[in-house]
Amino acid sequence: MLDIGWSELLVIGVVALIVVGPKDLPVLFRRMGEVTGKARAMAREFSRAMEQAADEAGVKDLQTTLKAAANPRQMGLDAINKAAEDLENWDPDRDARTDGIATPKISTPLQTADRPAATPAAAEPAADAAAAPADDKPA
Repeated sequence: MLDIGWSELLVIGVVALIVVGPKDLPVLFRRMGEVTGKARAMAREFSRAMEQAADEAGVKDLQTTLKAAANPRQMGLDAINKAAEDLENWDPDRDARTDGIATPKISTPLQTADRPAATPAAAEPAADAAAAPADDKPA
């Protein structure tokens, strides 16, 4: 508390012995003990009153909430658990209905009924025509 070592206490005791005298020194120490005890009792009572006022104001609940929010490990685990739960419960059709935005349906030529599927044989002549050099030059 005051960071006083044994050598400092010895110096204080010698000075008190010289100033106060050997006859009144025990009375002085007794009074100092009483004052110190009263000061400690008042400090305990003050601390108790402040804790009670904090409990009534809901500071402990706020403190618990802030500690939980400030804990990065717990916050990370909460985010991972929420993401895992969202992934397990994910329904793309429901999400499209609730957002009001329709999700585009990707169709391949095989899934489209109104146009025939492209075959590799039909695509080859077009590729050859595009790759062939043009012999017709306007004069």
